[in-house]
Amino acid sequence: MTGQLAFVESPVQLLNVLEWAHAKALQDPPRLQAIPPQPNRRAPAPASASAPASASAPASAPAPASAPAPAPVGREGGPAAPHPLAGLTVVVLSPTDPMSRGQLRRMAQLARDEGATVKWQDARQGRGALPRTLRELAGPLRAAERVIIGDPFSRYVQLLLTLFGPRRVTVVDDGTATMEFAAQLARGERLVRWHRRGSRGPRELVLAPVTWLARRKLAPGPRRTVEIFTSLPVEPPPGTTVLANDFAWTRSAFGPPRLTRGADLVGTSLVETGVVDPDEYLRAVQVLARTHGATRYFAHRRESAEKLHRIAVETGLEVVRPDLPLELIARRGPIGRTVVSFPSTVVHTLPLALAGTGVKVAVCEIAPEWLRENASPRAQGFLAGVAGTATLTERLEFG
Repeated sequence: MTGQLAFVESPVQLLNVLEWAHAKALQDPPRLQAIPPQPNRRAPAPASASAPASASAPASAPAPASAPAPAPVGREGGPAAPHPLAGLTVVVLSPTDPMSRGQLRRMAQLARDEGATVKWQDARQGRGALPRTLRELAGPLRAAERVIIGDPFSRYVQLLLTLFGPRRVTVVDDGTATMEFAAQLARGERLVRWHRRGSRGPRELVLAPVTWLARRKLAPGPRRTVEIFTSLPVEPPPGTTVLANDFAWTRSAFGPPRLTRGADLVGTSLVETGVVDPDEYLRAVQVLARTHGATRYFAHRRESAEKLHRIAVETGLEVVRPDLPLELIARRGPIGRTVVSFPSTVVHTLPLALAGTGVKVAVCEIAPEWLRENASPRAQGFLAGVAGTATLTERLEFG
């Protein structure tokens, strides 16, 4: 796996880069010899799998700029078979919020353990961070045989793509945004996140040429192949290929989990993104917890401390802030026999990660009256599509 360069900005993106690399290794066994999986051998230690919401956020001190994994040693003391991720460089375009940075550091260590080289870029720290990052990454980007992208809607990634158009592009899941990306690419539309109202303010007008050029470089053509690696139901845009993500690496590396008697709820950032009214959201959490006997609430990394405090006080749920993506936390366990979520990526990914464990995943749809007045006109239809296409989950009626 030579000349592979990945750009990630969230823990889930990095998880899906790992899944993609291992899926490719299975497709090409003569060159990439995978190490036989061992139960829980990649479980990070010694930190616990999750922390209460009141606990301090993970440290955000800069990590080494580049930390390639040490050479593996065989059973007889000689060289071992190469790691599946040898030759893959992952560039972490670090976000600013502490929860995301903490989870990314844990995921970065897992990637190093798998043989990848991880470069941590504090791309948003200080006034000169942007030009410095663009300057440092221009060379590796031009030399890359393939570029793997976690978020095609990211302005940072779009700016990087203006430097050079890679011949091979892979887009891995960044939540449900992958569904919107595939649809917009097929329709030839500009790339806009589904929950945005499509504002054409001064900032959008300045960045419009960047977005337009990035869309061209993310589209297949005579000199470019485009692949989408996803666990979501997407219709392949003309000229693209779709590779299914079934979370094989996650299932081989972690678990199976111990199951608890109760249910667990999974939070979303729909309030923080301006889609759902906070009071309606809290009421829905109360009803779901009471109806299903839930005891824990797994918070999304972007949920505000204020909202989580209200949930803990007014519902009595134990609020848990995971230090890894929920797919890994659930696979390691313990996890409830029933996991209830609002429409989000996990209603598609958790059934795959937890296949064969006996855990039931259920989705509660967003009622129209829960939406804020200024929510995007596309919000209701998009969220209904996320829930409706989750064929491995149980649909709940809210009452």
